[in-house]
Amino acid sequence: MQIIGITGGIGSGKSTLVHELACRGYRIYDCDREAKRIIETVPQVRDAVKALLGNESFVSNSYNTGYVARRVFAEPDLLERLNTIVHPAVKADITRLCKGTDEPLFVESAILYEAGLDALCHRIFYVDAPEEVRLARTIARDYRGDASAENIKKVRARMRAQEGEKKKNAIIVNNDGTASIPELADALLAQI
Repeated sequence: MQIIGITGGIGSGKSTLVHELACRGYRIYDCDREAKRIIETVPQVRDAVKALLGNESFVSNSYNTGYVARRVFAEPDLLERLNTIVHPAVKADITRLCKGTDEPLFVESAILYEAGLDALCHRIFYVDAPEEVRLARTIARDYRGDASAENIKKVRARMRAQEGEKKKNAIIVNNDGTASIPELADALLAQI
């Protein structure tokens, strides 16, 4: 079994690259999506989240991400405590998926290092792009192209929040637009 981490900052294009790998038939583990699934379906995790954040953290058995985001970003201690519930469950899920198979698993996570998932990875690829390229991509994706001063400020704040992302042991994938996503995927796969 080989676990390959894919990480990078907002607007870097990591999700686009991972989508290309999925289209080629590779197994993908989207940490954001899978963490939400685990929170909603694993009773111990769901109960621990409710104990930490209250019943409002779920609406009709669905994880109330808006409510949770408001709470944890207003109280950083809550985010840290939430992460101690969710990150180990995600790690265990990844480990479970890799048992008994030689097929590689690509793990996509913006917080790969912070979640401790780098310890599971045989290789890590850090998708990077110049700040202005990342800004333009994020404005196009998250704000429908509305490059107002307020939206630019919000994106830059999110970028600054990710600046501490470690790149140790990572192979840098330059996604500045000079190579196509299929070409980047080919180059990445050649290094595995």
